[in-house]
Amino acid sequence: MAAQLPVSSALNSVHAGHAERRSANFLPSTWGDHFLNHASDQMTNQNHVEQQFEKLKVEVKRMLDVDSGLVEKLVLIDQIQRLGIAYLFEREIEEALGQIRRVYFECRAKDYGDHELYTTALLFRLLRQQGYRISCGVRGLLCLYEASHLRVHGEDVLEEALAFTRTHLERFIEEYSDVDDARNRNESLLAAQVGHALRQCLRKGLTRLEARHYISVYEQEDSHIEVLLTLAKLDFNLLQKLHQKELNDILRWWKELDVGRKLPFVRDRAVECYFWILGVYFEPQYSRARDILTKVILLTSIMDDIYDAYGTPEELKLLTDSIERWDRGVIGQLPEYMQVFYNALLDVFDEIEEKLTDEEGKSYRLFYAKEAIKMQARAYFDESKWLNQPQIPTMEDYMSVALITSGYIMLTTISFLGMGDIATKRAFEWSLSNPNKFIRASTIIGRLTDDIVTHKFEQERGHVASAVECFMKQHCVTEKQAKEVLWKEVDDAWKDINEGCLHPHLVPEPLLTRVLNLSRAIDVVYKGNKDRYTHPDLELKQFVASLLVDPIPL
Repeated sequence: MAAQLPVSSALNSVHAGHAERRSANFLPSTWGDHFLNHASDQMTNQNHVEQQFEKLKVEVKRMLDVDSGLVEKLVLIDQIQRLGIAYLFEREIEEALGQIRRVYFECRAKDYGDHELYTTALLFRLLRQQGYRISCGVRGLLCLYEASHLRVHGEDVLEEALAFTRTHLERFIEEYSDVDDARNRNESLLAAQVGHALRQCLRKGLTRLEARHYISVYEQEDSHIEVLLTLAKLDFNLLQKLHQKELNDILRWWKELDVGRKLPFVRDRAVECYFWILGVYFEPQYSRARDILTKVILLTSIMDDIYDAYGTPEELKLLTDSIERWDRGVIGQLPEYMQVFYNALLDVFDEIEEKLTDEEGKSYRLFYAKEAIKMQARAYFDESKWLNQPQIPTMEDYMSVALITSGYIMLTTISFLGMGDIATKRAFEWSLSNPNKFIRASTIIGRLTDDIVTHKFEQERGHVASAVECFMKQHCVTEKQAKEVLWKEVDDAWKDINEGCLHPHLVPEPLLTRVLNLSRAIDVVYKGNKDRYTHPDLELKQFVASLLVDPIPL
């Protein structure tokens, strides 16, 4: 039974114009109307480009079908994935890797145990002791470094491999970072790759950002394959046009809401939110899903700022009960600024319902999506009570609420809405089930990373106690010690993510990928102890420009 709204006299005691309110003084949007004035035009010679694109796809498929050696096939797949075009060849890559696993692991493992590692080490030793110059190779160290980020719990060897490879790669950077003469061009290029990997490992990077970076690296390599390079560039530019059109449509919707004037206390981050969701899925078949999830994350951002930066306790109770009832008839009992948000929320869900009407038997999706929003509002309200008391809860009490207010349980559920038949009723139930180790790991990554990075700013503006304060008080430790422990929990949560991605899967892999990508988005946006969402800086602006403004020269 939904909670009943309190009588309107509760609101009458709070005059919106005179209530004492907190203010976070968020920075304005760094983009203004750039994307509204930068409508996506059709690419010059569009038909010719698309024909060339399809022709190149056929050539790459042929390359994947060729019965080449193990190393050659693995290198090809690695290049395809890094160039950001693996989504075009999912079936071919799955078949190739499945065959490699059967031939080189399942068959030979019976005789050799950890055959591949054993064989590689034995080959190196025998050739070296025979006097052959077999390099230990920075590329090998780099590959091992990247692989170690896929470790799961109990893999101590990979823990040691991560520390070992990082140390030696950092030494390599020190030695070669200043090399720029022609004789050492390859070393200089490799140093640039190593430096990038140390800043952002593949496992935690956003697919399109990493593809954009690797394209610029790959084309400088003497051994690059022109077919792959050209296809990757065409694919990137074609998708960029689609993404520009999507963002343009979302910004027109956002401008119609008139958030800047009606809700001047909230963060105007429409472009950054679309960038965030582009990290969740970039593929063309998920265009509708991106539209839905971007609008919902924008409304969630408004809701977050209402609960922790502006609303009074009485107003927040009214809003929470209104969301619980999900009834446009109660809107008159809300203060005017909340009416703007509440109307927009119901309008977006009405729009989602219309978009899903062509999918018969899928009405259950809206039920789970609304339940996720209601759960989010309840958690925001519970969290606001701690600030108004004020109170520093125990870590256990804090995390029981804060994992929900991270938004990642709700966003996971909403992300399934536009994904077609693969998102079954069982998948939606799984997304909201408790406990759910996989999604919980993603929420831990989101919540603790946010708390550690935003700790100082949030406390200066008068925010509810974060995990850092809760841990410091409960365990009587310093801020530095608390952060070290919490970063370790984030690291452990990534191991849970890695383990959850292994076969057999509880739900189809494309749904798991959404959770993985939400975790990656947090890592990128908060990289280097910077909250680039609340304080968009030059680096995040460069990220957005690289994906949504600047095409790749052909």
